[in-house]
Amino acid sequence: MDFTIKTNKREEIIDITEKVKELVEGKKGKAVMVYCLHTTCSIIINEISNKDICEDILDFLRTRIPQGVWKHNCQEKNGDSHIKASILGSSQIIPIENGKLMLGTWQKIGLIELDGARERKIIVEVI
Repeated sequence: MDFTIKTNKREEIIDITEKVKELVEGKKGKAVMVYCLHTTCSIIINEISNKDICEDILDFLRTRIPQGVWKHNCQEKNGDSHIKASILGSSQIIPIENGKLMLGTWQKIGLIELDGARERKIIVEVI
């Protein structure tokens, strides 16, 4: 199963929890893998509903891994995006119980766009 998301900014965090829940509902399995097919975005689990937390995450990444100082900046100027995505990772595995995602009270699944705006493809596989 998969879906696409159109991002709007160079860097942003988008809540994809409801879309993943929709795809998992009614499927039998013990876990779901959520994976992005791109080298400049990542999948995270955090308190995505709180915009301050999202901004803090993005600000942390911007200050620690600044744009424009990396060898891979010749054409696309996105060397920082590749480094950030490598550190954060391209997938998450979430347990499933009775057909539902086992997420904590504040946990959501987020797509972190690091080189947008772009269209991103997300793979959702129940295991």
